[in-house]
Amino acid sequence: MLKKGGNKMENDIGVVGMAVMGSNLALNMADHGAAVAVYNYTPDLTEKFIAEEKHEKITAYYELEAFVSSLKRPRKIMLMIMAGAPVDMMLEQLLPFLAVGDVVIDGGNSYYGDTQRRFERCQAEGIHFCGVGISGGAAGARFGPAIMPGGSKEGYGEIKGFYEAIAAKAEDGKPCCAYIGAGGAGHFVKMVHNGIEYADMQLIAEAYLLLKHVGHFTNREIADVFRLWNQGELKSFLIATAVEVFAADDDLGTGQLIDKIADCAGQKGTGRWTSIEAMRLGVDISLITAACNARVMSNASGRAKGQKSLVRPTGGKGGANLVETIRKSLYTAKIVAYAQGFSLYKKASEAYGWDLDYGRIAAIFRAGCIIRAEFLNKITAAYETDPALDNLLFAPFFLKRVNEGADSLRQIVSTAVCAGVPIPAYANAVEYLDAYASPQVGANVIQGLRDYFGAHTYRRLDRDGAFHYEWGLHD
Repeated sequence: MLKKGGNKMENDIGVVGMAVMGSNLALNMADHGAAVAVYNYTPDLTEKFIAEEKHEKITAYYELEAFVSSLKRPRKIMLMIMAGAPVDMMLEQLLPFLAVGDVVIDGGNSYYGDTQRRFERCQAEGIHFCGVGISGGAAGARFGPAIMPGGSKEGYGEIKGFYEAIAAKAEDGKPCCAYIGAGGAGHFVKMVHNGIEYADMQLIAEAYLLLKHVGHFTNREIADVFRLWNQGELKSFLIATAVEVFAADDDLGTGQLIDKIADCAGQKGTGRWTSIEAMRLGVDISLITAACNARVMSNASGRAKGQKSLVRPTGGKGGANLVETIRKSLYTAKIVAYAQGFSLYKKASEAYGWDLDYGRIAAIFRAGCIIRAEFLNKITAAYETDPALDNLLFAPFFLKRVNEGADSLRQIVSTAVCAGVPIPAYANAVEYLDAYASPQVGANVIQGLRDYFGAHTYRRLDRDGAFHYEWGLHD
């Protein structure tokens, strides 16, 4: 059973933070044979954990020094606490008790730049710091998440066995866990994973809007559509979850719960960080950014006024093949979302010297995590065939599917615009494909304007070099 700890060095790993994720990870590790020490800054969560759970491999501590002293060397301590200042505060409290070679692991949703800074801070003290992205929510933490470890490679060598043991296992039996890269690489990969997750959920929400407001399907009919989709190439955790969300009865009234949930969505910041980093590195992830903006607009104070005062269109009728057209559009737009996310991985890998293995990253996502899907096997295969692939769109499988689905995507966007149904993610998917496919995107006009007012120069199509035109002299 859970017990109050003494000072003997008897525990294999320690977990700081006894909220849902920390407590479930501790139980998961203990289930796999690790002797786990647990500690929380305030004793209430530890006491609650002790009252609710019993595990002979877990020992609770109420003093930080005793908690650290109980760990076998090199000590391995995992922080499962709120990102930001709390991580820095806890790290500073821990360092006086640590020795050269000890390992500190941050398993929260920390900003990768903060992880890089902490990695360098600990490195100067001879401490290994690992920023570890974890996906799968509470259930994943308890029974097998996807794990994205980064930071000290030597430190990861000390904790590898623990994390490969508790990680989700893909269909081929391989753990969904692999070393990502130095510094903040692990948290960067998790951050972009969350951005893709935003896009995935937004595309599902837009499919729901189209079925409901263009096709006039009932909630149960929409659930049936998604259930059918989950038996094919769209099979994924989020599609399966959507079936449950659409079909759930209202536990406090009549009808389905989905109709009683307020039409506003929250966010914790990782999607926004992804968009900011893409702007910083110069990568177009417009579909992912559109998904972030959709959450912002869902909370806009002017929506009630807009619903009363703005004129809505009356066109946009769904055709006989509406369901199949939406399905093809969803799959096509999903390809775009992943192509954008993996393009950001590629740019960051080059900028920060991480040498990311894109196929392995996709393989980590195959089980345990929120975006797990059949689709990911195709991404892994694409990068195994061509590790230097510039954009996932141009892998033969995805190029074929995008070309097959582009007309459906364009038709759905047109239908939605005419019906007044907001579909920012689908619309941005079309724009992204058109930007690649069009022989002209208007940048020549922009560069002409820039040269006119700022003498920024321009390149010509017919000769090499940079040119400036004396605009006023030729009028």
